[in-house]
Parts: sequence; C-alpha cells; structure tokens
Amino acid sequence: MIMKLFSNSSRSRERFLEAILQSAIEYAIISMDLDGLVTTWNEGARRILGWDADEIVGQPAAVIFTEEDRQAGILQRETTAALTEGHGNDERWHVRKDGSLFWASGQMMALTSDDGEVEGFVKILRDRTEQRENEERQRILMHELSHRMKNTLAVVQAITSQSFRNASSLEDAEHSITARINAYSKAHDILLQQNWLGTSMATIVEATAINLGLETSGRFKASGPAVELGPQAALCFSLVLHELVTNASKYGALSVDTGRIEIEWSVRDEAGDQRLNFTWQEVGGPAVEAPSKKGFGTRLVSSSLSAFGEVALDYAPTGLILRLDAQLQKLQYKNYSDAEE
Repeated sequence: MIMKLFSNSSRSRERFLEAILQSAIEYAIISMDLDGLVTTWNEGARRILGWDADEIVGQPAAVIFTEEDRQAGILQRETTAALTEGHGNDERWHVRKDGSLFWASGQMMALTSDDGEVEGFVKILRDRTEQRENEERQRILMHELSHRMKNTLAVVQAITSQSFRNASSLEDAEHSITARINAYSKAHDILLQQNWLGTSMATIVEATAINLGLETSGRFKASGPAVELGPQAALCFSLVLHELVTNASKYGALSVDTGRIEIEWSVRDEAGDQRLNFTWQEVGGPAVEAPSKKGFGTRLVSSSLSAFGEVALDYAPTGLILRLDAQLQKLQYKNYSDAEE
C-alpha cells in the first residue's frame, strides 16, 4: 500500500520521509550540498547539537567539528570516503552550539539523483558520550584493580619474607605475619565501605586502637582536624600505626602501666600548599635509645611514610617521637594513576 502511495504521489513520499526524519530524535540527520552547506536539519540534530534548523541551514556543516578536526579537513575526508567507499565512518568529538563537546558515532553517505549523479551528502550521528564515559570508567577501574592487586601481593610478600627474616622462631614469624596482614585487611575493609575513595585519618587511627584493644584504655589519645586520606595513604597509615603500637607494646610506652600514646595532626598552609603535620609521641614509658640496627618494623615505618613526605624518628629519652611533614595532596590521591603523574 505504501509503495502504491509513493508511486502515485511524490509529495506523499516526501511527507512520509520527512516524518521519519523528524521522529528519529535520537539521531542527528544532517544533509549538505556539495559545498558542505547544511540543507536539512532534523529534530534529532536540534536536540543533540543545539541549533534550530533556521539558524543552521545554509551554514557550513563543518561548524559541528572541533577546531582541530576542521584544520585537519576531517569533513572532507568523510565525504571523500562516502564517494569512494560508500560511507565515511565517524567516531570522534563534535561541538554543540554552546561550545560543549560530545562523543558521536555515525556515518557520512552520498546523496544521488535518479540518474546517479551526486547531489550532496547526509551525515547521521548519535550521541555516545555516556557510553564512552562508561567505557573510560571501566578502563580506569581495571587499571586500578590491576595496580591494587599487584600492590597488595607485593605488600604481603614483603611482610611474609621480612617477618620470617626477623623472627626468632616459626611461631614468632606466624604471629607477626598474621598481625600485620590483619591490620592491612582491616584497612581494606574500611576502604571497601567507601568504594575505595579513601577514608579519614580519624577513622584509621580509631580502627588501629580498636583492632589492638586500646580504644577504652585511656592510653591512646588522638586529636586533629578532619583530614581525608586517599586509599594508598590509608593503607600506609594502617600498617605504620600497627608497627608503632606493636613496638610500643614490646619496648616502649605501652610496655609499662604508666605509659601512653599521643597522636596529633594538623594542616598548615605554606604559600598555597596544604601540608599535613603528623606526630606520634610516646609518654611515660621506659627510656629509649636508637637501635644499633633497624628492624623490619622501623624500615617499614620510614620507607612507607617517606613516599608522602619528610619523616623524622626521634629516640628521645622520654619516648619515641615520629614526625611526618607531607603534602596533603599526595596523601589524598584517589588512585594509582594520580600518584604516577
């Protein structure tokens, strides 16, 4: 019936095709003459690109391309491909009326007359920005997952090998490995609850106290402003605090009933650069002195924190003092790719 209608009335066919073009609102369908000037502009093109038909008809179709693509003659390449190959594929950024960019997928095809003469071109494209952003997020997620797995395995390997190397017995090694991995695991649990976006310094400190049964002892005091840590820094502080508490329990302030731990942190502005000052101080414990040889715990504390800033260990007679002066931005990196830049 439609074919009969078309054969009897070219005007009916035009109205039918016009209705199809205007109803395809998810697609920008743009026709242009051989000079590249827009000749028709459907409702989908208006919605996607922002121009009304009366604004854009008669204007160069190249206006929807980025400046870089215009300079590179991408429109001409697409029309040439349409002539020689039947279509020119389009997977690139395009420009809306307001200057914003969107990622589009589409094709350029030639328009021919009944006798086969090329009269112009039609470009059909669809906004695929959301799909591209999802693909990019997936790529970043896989990249981050790979880094995290490798980093976790490296940490566990280091903990295992170094714990065995410094242990006095297999039982001692097993205890050290279990305790360190447990501290690392607790930090992972905290980060998972926050979708690996990070957590606060206070949360990490509190988790350490709870994990070691110190939260209600009155011997573990912490104070400081709200400071967010990225995943890497949170894991680092979890391991470092575990080592410091373990050392204090064996040799330092927590090895005697009168000793206590005081943790303080603050943020200062230094010529526009936000910096964190973190201090761990042992008070009321036995006199301490610098060890003749650094053990794994000491090396772990120093090397881990030095990735973020300047670390100082002071074996004062009144108790061990650790100070960290770090750029806050480094501590707040959300992923490994940030840290690599």
